[in-house]
Amino acid sequence: MKQFIVQQSTPQRLDKYLQQQFPSVGFGRWSRAVKENKVKVNGKKQPLSYRVVQGDEIRLYLSDEILQVPQEDAPLFMSARKELSVVYEDENLLICNKPSGLAVYGEQADTLLHRAQRYLYEKGEYQPEQQTPPCLCHRLDTGTSGLVMVAKNPQTGQFISDLMAAHQLKKEYLCVTFGRPSPANAVLHDYLYKDSTKGIVYVEKQKRAGCKPIETHYETICVSGRLALLKVRLITGRTHQIRAHLASIGCPILGDSKYGNQAANRAFKLKYQALCSWKLTFPEIGDKRYAALSKREVCAPYPWYHSQMLEHQLDTTGEG
Repeated sequence: MKQFIVQQSTPQRLDKYLQQQFPSVGFGRWSRAVKENKVKVNGKKQPLSYRVVQGDEIRLYLSDEILQVPQEDAPLFMSARKELSVVYEDENLLICNKPSGLAVYGEQADTLLHRAQRYLYEKGEYQPEQQTPPCLCHRLDTGTSGLVMVAKNPQTGQFISDLMAAHQLKKEYLCVTFGRPSPANAVLHDYLYKDSTKGIVYVEKQKRAGCKPIETHYETICVSGRLALLKVRLITGRTHQIRAHLASIGCPILGDSKYGNQAANRAFKLKYQALCSWKLTFPEIGDKRYAALSKREVCAPYPWYHSQMLEHQLDTTGEG
C-alpha cells in the first residue's frame, strides 16, 4: 500500500493528479483500480472525476511494479511513461512520433526526451554512468504532434544540426487553417521578431532590429468550408514560425490558442493546434557513418484531421 498527502492548493481531478504522480500508469489502469476499490481518498472510494485538494490523503492498494515506482536513486527518465512511438531507428538516430500535449523536454519526468532515454536504457543502449545522454536534434511545441529526432550520441546530434543549418534536411508539416489562403500555393518571405518576455513572436514585413528572416512554403491540399488542409515546408526554422506566419496572412492554424481564432477554436473544441511535423527527407549523405539516412524519407502517420478534411467531415461538431 502506498499512502501520501496532496500538497497542491489548486483543486484537480483525481485522475489527472494520479497520472501526474505516476506517469507510467495509463487512464485505463486507474479506472480499473477504482472499480476494484484500490484507490481511496480520505478513506473513501471516490470516482476519478473527484477533485482532490491540499491535505487530502490518498491510499493506493497497488504494487510498486504496477505503479512502476523507480528506486530512490534512479534517474529522472525512469519515471517517464514507457509509451514511445518509434518511426525510425538505427545505431545513431531515433525518430519518434510525438503526440500533441507532450513536452519534448523539461524538468518534469514525462517528456518525449525522457521517454526516449528510458526506451534506450531498457534496450541496453544507454548507460547513464558511462555515456553522454541521448539528446534532441530539434524541438516541437508541446501542442504540435509529429516527428522528433533524438540523437543517440553527440556526434550524430552535431551532424543533424549541421544538416539543418545548411537547409539540407527537408521538413514538411500538415495543418488545418481557419481561413483559405489566397493564393492556394505560395512562398512567404518575411521577418520574425521574438519577444522572449511574453513568449510570443511577431511577423514583420520590413526588417528591423532584432528581426530574423523567415521563409515558409505552403500548398493547399483541399478545402472544406472555411477550413483548408495545407502541406507546409520550412526553409528557416524559427520559433512558432508556421503558426505565426500563417496567422499573419489571415489563416491561423485551427486550435492554436496563441495565434489562432479563439471563437473558432471553441466551436471546434480543439485542445491543441492542428499541426503535425509529418515528413523528414534527408539529402544524399557521403559519410559512411550515416549511410542509412542517405536520401531517406521518414513519415509520421497521418494526423486525425487529414482524412476528415479529405472527406469533408471536419465541422463544428468537434473532431469527428
